Amino acid sequence: MNNAESLAWFKSSYSGSEGGQCVEVAASGTSAVYVRDSKITVGPVVRVSREAWAGFVGLASFE
Repeated sequence: MNNAESLAWFKSSYSGSEGGQCVEVAASGTSAVYVRDSKITVGPVVRVSREAWAGFVGLASFE
């Protein structure tokens, strides 16, 4: 994605401040959600539909 820098990225509130294994997420418009490694912000970005992201979050366990 060429304009990943222009997205409003955020980390989960479950992410600690120690710099552990974290991902960042950004939404763009009404059709896509982007995911990247918070430690390598210029690295690869994964794009998924909002429906796919909602399905993933619905199945994720936060325990």
